[in-house]
Amino acid sequence: MESRKLGKAGLEVSALGYGCMGLSFPGAPEKRESIEIIRSAYERGITFFDTAQRYGDNELLVGEALAPFGDKVKIATKFGFKGGALDFKIDSSPANIRASAEASLERLQVDCIDLFYQHRMDPDVPIEDVAGTVKDLIQEGKVKHFGLSEPDSTAIRKAHGVLPITAVQSEYSMFYREPEKDIIATLEELGIGFVTFSPLGKGFLTGAITADTKFEEKDARTMSPRFDKENRKTNQGLVDLVVSVAKDKEVTPAQIALAWLLAQKPFIVPIPGTSKIHRLQENIAGAEVSLSTDELIKINMALEKIKIVGDRYPTGIQNKIGK
Repeated sequence: MESRKLGKAGLEVSALGYGCMGLSFPGAPEKRESIEIIRSAYERGITFFDTAQRYGDNELLVGEALAPFGDKVKIATKFGFKGGALDFKIDSSPANIRASAEASLERLQVDCIDLFYQHRMDPDVPIEDVAGTVKDLIQEGKVKHFGLSEPDSTAIRKAHGVLPITAVQSEYSMFYREPEKDIIATLEELGIGFVTFSPLGKGFLTGAITADTKFEEKDARTMSPRFDKENRKTNQGLVDLVVSVAKDKEVTPAQIALAWLLAQKPFIVPIPGTSKIHRLQENIAGAEVSLSTDELIKINMALEKIKIVGDRYPTGIQNKIGK
């Protein structure tokens, strides 16, 4: 797989990463199978793996799975919450950042964290203080690169003025294009990489989800207004577009969704997650799909005519349930 560079410091990673979060949430495979999936991703060319303190035992799982590969892989993790349960509170105080770093180093079985994101903005801690604390950790050899997850452009600029940001992580796909308003332009101006989660629209862009799909009770999509039955029905036009392009290219809808993302900017690295080997193989093959300029223009013109309805999260709980 081709590689891409994140940030001016040139953190080199595979063009497609792997989001490990789902391997520690309800419905995940058993530990042995999860380790096999992570190692299969590496064996198939993926060198960039994403986890977080917040994802339950995910750091432990990722650390064990990737231990045999040493510095051949890059692991990104996140700080900014206090506690060990899924309802714990935002806390980016310097003391908690340091505690999180020490815990992640131990859980991941590494001497230095490759990429350390602030998971969510903390309204009680100036972003300059957050960046300053991570800067100290870098000088101490405990962290290599600094990142932010789901920031706005103002926060990006303030943090970057204290410590160069290597990557910003946010949701971005054909299904959620909000970063196109100003985030992508800001990242391009400042020379910051863009790591995109939910690149397949939480499964919507695979074509496997319709208005009649029944989600299990614990499925996180049951909380998302975008996945209400009526909104899925209204948004079906996007799926029809992706399916049509995929049919013409003789590839899958998921591969078109990933190819479209990779074609937007050379500093974009999607991190799809899956608990199934065949889906992993499908995603990796998507990194090899090339869309011509004419095909991209045609797709983007069609996208401009499609209005997506439904918010990502219920009102007021972005920071509580965000990735």
